[in-house]
Amino acid sequence: MSAESMPDPAIPGESGSTGPRHRAKGRRRKPRAKRRKGLLVVAWTAAGIVVLGGTGAGVLYFKLNGNLKSVDIDQVLGTDRPEKADNGSENILVLGSDTRSGGNEKLGGGTDDGTARSDTAMIVHVHQGHKQASVVSIPRDTLIDRPECTDTDGGEHPAADDVMFNSAYATGGAACAVKTVESLSGLRMDHYLEVDFGGFQQLIDDLGGVEVTTTEDIEDPDSHLDLKAGTHRLDGEQALGLVRTRHGVGDGSDLGRIQLQQAFIKALVHQVEDVGVLTNPKRLYDLADTATKTVTTDSDLGSVNSLMSFAGGLKGIGPSNMHMVTMPVIYDPADANRVLVEETKAQQVWDALKNDREIPKTATEGTATGEADGVVSAG
Repeated sequence: MSAESMPDPAIPGESGSTGPRHRAKGRRRKPRAKRRKGLLVVAWTAAGIVVLGGTGAGVLYFKLNGNLKSVDIDQVLGTDRPEKADNGSENILVLGSDTRSGGNEKLGGGTDDGTARSDTAMIVHVHQGHKQASVVSIPRDTLIDRPECTDTDGGEHPAADDVMFNSAYATGGAACAVKTVESLSGLRMDHYLEVDFGGFQQLIDDLGGVEVTTTEDIEDPDSHLDLKAGTHRLDGEQALGLVRTRHGVGDGSDLGRIQLQQAFIKALVHQVEDVGVLTNPKRLYDLADTATKTVTTDSDLGSVNSLMSFAGGLKGIGPSNMHMVTMPVIYDPADANRVLVEETKAQQVWDALKNDREIPKTATEGTATGEADGVVSAG
């Protein structure tokens, strides 16, 4: 089967070839078909900005509080879930949605019917003491068995085998995404944070841009990105292009894009540390206003006070305290546009997080990478 005849990997639920699957390693063929674009989510940074916004009072507080959207995931999922950790750690499922409603249409890609798709998913594990975090990115193109789930409107959705990971959110929204991640990892998700496409771009502009260094030229007309090797201060549009690009660097896969996203997250966290918003009240308010409009949370974090308290516990986590990996996967030999979970190595990741330990290097050795590591770093 040629790359041109393969299904678009951004269509949730398509499983590609139905032939036998055998795990294999090696370089993935560069897919040529156009793909939907993903969104980098760095929700704990957005939440940290909300903490700064908490210095406001009165009408400003109520305005920020009114910006927030929340979903009651705990009520929907009930008690049939993994147990909460008793070691002081927390797991947060962070999703990026690419809805084109509400003015996001100009950003390109995605859907234009008001629906949303989770093109980026990360499990953020905050270790006991809240001084370091482990982040596990889940490739949207991973073929998984999705459990039956109920959405926040009460709609029931049957289980499905051998479907793309991001079909969970497209099928049943936040609650189904959380249940799928819990089924996949065996870990309880203590919180849920979602950041929308347009909000990410505005957040970068409000910060005054983010400085990054690229070790090679990155050019991708689909993402409106043209960067020469060197140091750049990216505005919101350029940053969005960088974290969406699949064709500009690496092997053209979603895995390469994840590597760019992870590098950009560290640059962004570094930028937030140095921006000095506390000395600029207008910038502080603009950031808090954008952040609260950008995020959707679980109901436990659905107020400014709750989000402030939660984010305040994360302020000590800087780029050097963040260990970022991609869930261990291998390229699917039956379909170059899909990846399969490397079960044995993935279990090493889940066991480490469950026991609040660092993820061992052996968990990602010999797995598919995307070949874009080291291309982008903090400027």
